[in-house]
Amino acid sequence: MRQGHCIMPKRLQSRHNHGCFRMDRAVKHYIIASKLGQDDSLQCIKDLHKAGFASKDDFAAALRGHQAAIDASKSPQREAADE
Repeated sequence: MRQGHCIMPKRLQSRHNHGCFRMDRAVKHYIIASKLGQDDSLQCIKDLHKAGFASKDDFAAALRGHQAAIDASKSPQREAADE
């Protein structure tokens, strides 16, 4: 994982930010934030998985939860409002 990867200039969700400082809790907080649809947290959990800090199951749960959050934000009513 790159140093400073999670410290970004834009404002992020508190769960995402909390995970940047304590490696022992980072995986849990990134999974939670990913399940809320936070793209940067999904990238961080992917990086942690590659570095060996998160299991394949952790990454899979984050990915499934992220996709569910993205799918939940799409609805016929929302798409009609965008038109």
